[in-house]
Amino acid sequence: MHLASTFTISFRALRRNAMRSILTALGIIIGVGAVIAMVSIGNGAKSMVEAQIAALGENVLLIFSGSISQGGARSGSFGAGTLTVDDADAIQREVGTVIAVSPEVRTGAQVLANGLNWSTQILGESADYLGIRQWPLSDGTMFSEADTRSVGKVCIIGQTIVTQLFPDGSPIGQTLRIRNQPFKVVGILSAKGLSVQGADQDDLVIVPYTSAMKRVTKQTMLRSINVQASSPDTIVKAQNDIIALLRQRHRTNEQTDDFTVRNQEEIAQAATATSNTMTLLLGAIAGVSLIVGGIGIMNIMLVSVTERTREIGIRLAVGAHGSEIQVQFLTEAVVLSAFGGVLGILLGIGASEMLSRINHWPTLVSSTAVVVAFFFSAAVGMVFGFYPARKASLLDPIDALRYE
Repeated sequence: MHLASTFTISFRALRRNAMRSILTALGIIIGVGAVIAMVSIGNGAKSMVEAQIAALGENVLLIFSGSISQGGARSGSFGAGTLTVDDADAIQREVGTVIAVSPEVRTGAQVLANGLNWSTQILGESADYLGIRQWPLSDGTMFSEADTRSVGKVCIIGQTIVTQLFPDGSPIGQTLRIRNQPFKVVGILSAKGLSVQGADQDDLVIVPYTSAMKRVTKQTMLRSINVQASSPDTIVKAQNDIIALLRQRHRTNEQTDDFTVRNQEEIAQAATATSNTMTLLLGAIAGVSLIVGGIGIMNIMLVSVTERTREIGIRLAVGAHGSEIQVQFLTEAVVLSAFGGVLGILLGIGASEMLSRINHWPTLVSSTAVVVAFFFSAAVGMVFGFYPARKASLLDPIDALRYE
């Protein structure tokens, strides 16, 4: 039998029981749609995490204060400041693969301007910070290295601070008070929006780290240091050199380190590990629907074989081969599952777009997931349609003709 004739007969048989065919394909439709929607949500979350990691800047290394032991009490990362400004200066001076360093001080404070006040995050950084983070200004200029050396009362602010404290005009040149200390606004950061955790990245004020330490926090230690390597090829060498230098300065070893050095790739791997696991889990759970749909196809095809026993007997009696009967029923199962796969793809893409619009979830439809889901649905039809097709091909023509 020609392939075209096989498909014609298969479509005719499926159309004869259109409602049953649609209900049978529903399991495949839901399964494929669920797989594509879940994978799209997972991929969207992963892409957002990767974008946030990329927003750290290019070739960035982050050095954090590590655990310390004192009087029998132990603390983990950020438990206490273990880094110093001298550590940052030594890294800048002695690690040849490092091109920029920014000691970092973090605190929260109530800031005031124009009779308004706002609780925000205060960052103490060096003049290199915006270059390390690849964060441009929308207006004004970055404070200078001279401002850092002179403990200058200058700052740059995020877009949220502009909205909350300077609603009526440009903040450039105006005064912002931080814990009763007046700081002159010299620049405005470009908007970045929300982070992966939902935090407002534009809700901050950046001052020279010396000013933060001496005028705002009164701290003498650093909790972290931002470092930029000269190129992607030198990141690992810079990381190893920094670790060796800090161990020498802090008189520690691998077991007693009171600092942690992380590069962007390590941070990205840690940040995306959860989303990868969730994507795989959601995809696997949705994939169960495809198996259930395949079982439904097998059940309906067995019913079809029983209903069409006399038809099969007539075809065998007039010379049809058992292999042709098998191919026909197998084709019906594959057509049914492939049809469900196409509708499922449309459902999955539509569901992804709807979730993105309604709940503002990031979604990213993967062409690979679409192709794999379609071929998997066709494979489900082939696997679960084989037994009914095989059973039909092995019917005895005489017994089939006598069947009522």
